[in-house]
Amino acid sequence: MKTLKDANVGTTVKVAKINGEGAIKRRIMDMGITKGVELYIRKVAPLGDPVEVTVRGYELTIRKNDAEMIAIEG
Repeated sequence: MKTLKDANVGTTVKVAKINGEGAIKRRIMDMGITKGVELYIRKVAPLGDPVEVTVRGYELTIRKNDAEMIAIEG
């Protein structure tokens, strides 16, 4: 399954699942990234870390390690 790390800049994707456990999963969900929410990929840093997305009307920057835990569709 594709992850947020694999998404292309300028695309809108939908969160299919959040992998991981405990505090890491809770932190991702606290940022507003939950199953079914749409994410617009705004920018990716030149070396791939971090990834900037728009979620629920605000911009959010996510580390590559965290982006790998977010499974997407679309």
